[in-house]
Amino acid sequence: MIFKAVREGKPYPDHGMSTKQWADIPPRPVRLDQLVTTKRELALDRLLAEDSTFYGDLFPHVVEWSGALYLEDGLHRALRAALQQRTSIHARVLVI
Repeated sequence: MIFKAVREGKPYPDHGMSTKQWADIPPRPVRLDQLVTTKRELALDRLLAEDSTFYGDLFPHVVEWSGALYLEDGLHRALRAALQQRTSIHARVLVI
């Protein structure tokens, strides 16, 4: 199993973080098997595109809430890491 769980939607309250505020959080290693996704579907063409990680933040955004790690942004990056047989990624983790 790649992720701990796959769900649709965010169970945690809105955090209101801006892109700049996310950028202020230093990335840290996170195991893929500890992540719960907040999206059930992804666009395969985005996953396979060579520039799919070019735009936006280089690091996925993870929200730690009630003892769980929710992958809010960066599903394509995380799945690409899994396809490369990596077991962890560096992500920005916001603790709520």
